[in-house]
This record gives sequence, C-alpha cells and structure tokens, in this order.
Amino acid sequence: MANSKNTPALLIGGLLVLALIAVTSLLVSEKQTNKELIQEFQLEKEDLENEYTTFAQQYDELQLTISNDSLSQLLEQEQLKTQRLLEELRTVKSSNAAEIRRLKKELASLRKVMIGYINQIDSLNRLTTHQKAVIAEVTRKYNAAEQQISTLTEEKEHLDKKVTLAAQLDASNISITPMNKRGKETKRVKNIVKLKIDFTIVKNITATTGERTLYVRITKPDNDVLTKNPANTFAYENRELAYSIKKYIEYDGEEQNVTVYWDVEEFLYAGSYRADIFAEGTLIGSQNFTLD
Repeated sequence: MANSKNTPALLIGGLLVLALIAVTSLLVSEKQTNKELIQEFQLEKEDLENEYTTFAQQYDELQLTISNDSLSQLLEQEQLKTQRLLEELRTVKSSNAAEIRRLKKELASLRKVMIGYINQIDSLNRLTTHQKAVIAEVTRKYNAAEQQISTLTEEKEHLDKKVTLAAQLDASNISITPMNKRGKETKRVKNIVKLKIDFTIVKNITATTGERTLYVRITKPDNDVLTKNPANTFAYENRELAYSIKKYIEYDGEEQNVTVYWDVEEFLYAGSYRADIFAEGTLIGSQNFTLD
C-alpha cells in the first residue's frame, strides 16, 4: 500500500529530472552557438586588420617607384588615411558587424584609388626595370587581396544569415480558445463572441531587446483574413498582408507569455481556422484550430 502511494511522487520526480536535463542541454547548445558566432566575428576582424596593414605597406613600395613630388604627397595622404582607418578598426569590438562592414567598404574604396595611382605612375613612362618589377608586385598583391576580399564577402554574407536567423523571435505553445459572452470556453461557433490567443515568445539572448511589434493574422476556412480595417497591413516578403491583431511587447531576451483577443463582430462558420504570428517581417509561429 505504501509503495502505491509513493509511485506518483517517484513519477513526478523522474519527470522533473528529465525536464532539468532537457533545459540544461538547451542552454549548453545555445551558449556554444553564441561562442562560435563571436569567434567567427573575431576571425573576420583579424583578417581585415591584416589586409589594412598590408595595404599600408604597399604605399611604401609605391613611393620607391616615383620621383614626382606631387604624386608622392598624394600617396602619403592616402597612406595616412589607411593607417587612421586601421587604428579605427583596432578599436572596434569584434561583435560590431555594422562598423566592420563600413571599414571593409572603406578598404575597397582605397583599393580603387591605389589602382588610379598605379595607372598614373605607369603613364609617366619613366619607369626603370626595377620600378616596373615593383609595380608588378604591387599589382599582384592587389589582385590577391581582391580575391581575398571577395572570399571574405561571401563568408560575411553567410555569417550575416546565421546571425539573422539566430536573432529572430520564435513563438511556441500557441493555443486558441473560443469564448462565449460569459467568458467561458465554448466550441459552438454560434456562441463565440471572442477568440483568446495565447503564445510564448521563447528565450533568445542573441535577439535585440526593446519594443517589438507582433502581428496576429487569423484566417478563415476560405482563406479570408479577419480584420477590422482593410488598411491594417504589415510588410512581409515584399508585399503587404492584412492582420487581425497588432500587439506591442517589451522584449528583454527572456521567455515571455503573450495573450491577445479578437472580438467576434462578423459571421463565423464551422471549419478549420489558422492563426499566424509575425514579427519584423518574419513568420514566427502558426497554429490551426477548428470551430464546430
């Protein structure tokens, strides 16, 4: 008899242990993902620093090929600009993707200027064999750097996609409860006066915190959207979609429960309905429900 009484407690304890293991595994996986993203940002910054350093040295090599004072002064100015941008890069945090992207564009502009100077030097037609060899070496380095920046650009685009996906919100535990005029759940479509929609915005420490706008789109069996005003739309994949409910939340990166309501003022009929939840132009959750 005592064993029978202890069985529910043992089952509950076992379930709690399993839940704790699952949560721990999720946190470890999330921490590992964030660590990998930070490492990729750091490697990209180091590669860009090496490019700037090499680029600044190339100006010294070009100075050896010219005797024109005006052109030499212009090269010196460009070299100083390159060194200044290199110092800026060294002070930028590895996680500041926007600033790293700006400095990468600056480097591309500097390369175009250098090619212009190389063409000017070549047009002087007073180059010795040694000078021509230096120009050829600088050109070779430029082409190699151009190939490297192309590879880095592709890697950065891939990394940006990973960061964007990691920072997106996600809605789970979506449930729709039809309610009658007494605020009680009902399945009879003729008695429904309100739809209660509950969902959870999951924890995401990589997502941007602050005010976020959520859109709930309720679709009838004929794919018509429940909306109070045809002007109630939001942008999604280069088009405007009608929404049923607009909800502002203050997101802090932690799990957050959200509840919204739809007041039924139109005719509803039995069938399969769907609720889609969007945030920042992305579909973050969907749930089908049936009204009898």
